[in-house]
Amino acid sequence: MKKLDKFILQSFIGPFILTFLVVVFILLMQHMLKYFDDIIGKGLDSATIGQLLFYFAIFMIPVGLPLAVLLASLITYGNLGEHFELTAIKASGISLTRTLRPIFFFVAFLTCIAFYTNNYLVPKAALEAYSLLYDIKQKKPALEIRAGTFFNGIPDVSIKVNKKFPDGETLKDVIIYDHRKSDGNKEVTIADSGRMSTFFNEQYLKLELFKGYYYSEGNATEKDMTGQNSFNTIQKETISRTRFDRSQVVFDLSSFQLNRTEKKWFQGDRIMRNLTELQTDIDSLTYLVKSNQLNYFQSLQNFFSYYNRKNEVVLTEEFEKFKVERDSIAELEIARAKEKAKYDSIVNTQAQFDTVNINKPIVDKPVNGITRVQPPDDFNEKRLERVRKRKERLSQQSKYDSITTTQQATVQTKPKAKPVNADSLLTIPLTQNIVQAATSNARQSKSQVENNQDFIDTYKKNRIVYEVQWHKIIASSMACIAMFLIGAPLGAIIKRGGLGVPFLVSILFFIIYYVLNMQGEKLAKNGVLSPFAGVWMADGILLVIGLFFLRQARADARLFDTDFYAVTWDKWKQTLKNRKNHR
Repeated sequence: MKKLDKFILQSFIGPFILTFLVVVFILLMQHMLKYFDDIIGKGLDSATIGQLLFYFAIFMIPVGLPLAVLLASLITYGNLGEHFELTAIKASGISLTRTLRPIFFFVAFLTCIAFYTNNYLVPKAALEAYSLLYDIKQKKPALEIRAGTFFNGIPDVSIKVNKKFPDGETLKDVIIYDHRKSDGNKEVTIADSGRMSTFFNEQYLKLELFKGYYYSEGNATEKDMTGQNSFNTIQKETISRTRFDRSQVVFDLSSFQLNRTEKKWFQGDRIMRNLTELQTDIDSLTYLVKSNQLNYFQSLQNFFSYYNRKNEVVLTEEFEKFKVERDSIAELEIARAKEKAKYDSIVNTQAQFDTVNINKPIVDKPVNGITRVQPPDDFNEKRLERVRKRKERLSQQSKYDSITTTQQATVQTKPKAKPVNADSLLTIPLTQNIVQAATSNARQSKSQVENNQDFIDTYKKNRIVYEVQWHKIIASSMACIAMFLIGAPLGAIIKRGGLGVPFLVSILFFIIYYVLNMQGEKLAKNGVLSPFAGVWMADGILLVIGLFFLRQARADARLFDTDFYAVTWDKWKQTLKNRKNHR
């Protein structure tokens, strides 16, 4: 049996490695097609592009593993059935389920690898890939000066070249407009020819120009330079022209470099978090939902001043527990803050004592059993300071008492209000001010209720998204087992090896899995299904299909033979004919 297990396992591992690499490459190219427009033309080096492809390849592993398992199991058992090796194994008394055991354990091991990849590697790879992709999108296109057009890639500089030679460096008829002073086209350089090159790791561009002129407009005159011109005189624009045989112009290309953004700004996305972090986010969102609902319940009296005075709605047991828990957490935080403040005060007192240790009291030797202590030098100053603070407190208290007495006297001198019948309020005619005040209060209450409900709905939607991602990490790993239970029995039934029929069948079931998975996630995010049911729906349906194929394979059913369906059709027609004759 060990030789048989080894033979079956070797027959599976080879096609699995090949199909896995092919599937990951196809999925990677399909995923990168969306970003080719953002990558091409940016002048990226091979290391940056390779880094981006590597991270996205890791990101494609959870999707590629189930498809590779399905295709490899179809090829393996299709080859065994096509070469009658599976028939020989059954003839020796070994069942089909026994032959599935070695590959099943290997697929279980792959499931563990897929879970580890989904939970640890994929979030880190997604963080690196999407942060790098964001920086690539923000990067300027590569420095490429084309003949006959203005190049405006360098900030505040426009360069035009009428002809560019094949070596990529030699230029003909160069025009440079310098706008770095933000005063228009007042500095222009024209050259008959030039040579372009970069230095310091392409951080600077050097243009070596030959036989040209430099035009500058608005330069100061000689009187302005010597201070002889007054402010009242009319300033005249001047122009100067400088001829040169050879000149060098250097431009800064720092804006063309790839600047990396800190990764902490991307870590909040759901695909960049593992199970532990997702569970923390789910708990936080659940706390926010319950806290908003509890705050809304407690503030009903503020929203409805009349109709909700006698509110008989009570909190459920769940919210009672949450209220006690939230209050206990708040009290714990307050207690911790007090303990911290007490500890800080003790530390500060100790530090002050250490600093004034030189002024500690002097203890004389006991005389007749009585010890005399001399106060420190600043004892009188401290005593005077305490007396002064005490006088200030007493004066403030006396002012407060006088103000309170005055207010009480004012209240006592006011005339007492006459009792009024409450029913008489109903006879007061409605004025426009009363109607506007009531309408304003109603609109304000409605707005507060709607805003609070919007916050709660937003928190719930975000919680569903994180719950879907939490289940997706596990469900996409378990899809390997479901795909194996489909591929191995189906390959034994089809009995066709190679990459023809198995590839078509695997693509069909992968499309079914992908559509079910996307539909389940959509229904879960819309609230039609729970996150558990929406995410695990695809795995459950494929598992049922796989068990059905396993049952048919154990019974040697010929589901894909045309003779089987022809014989079944003939039997069905004969049955109908017999019933008709009987009638």
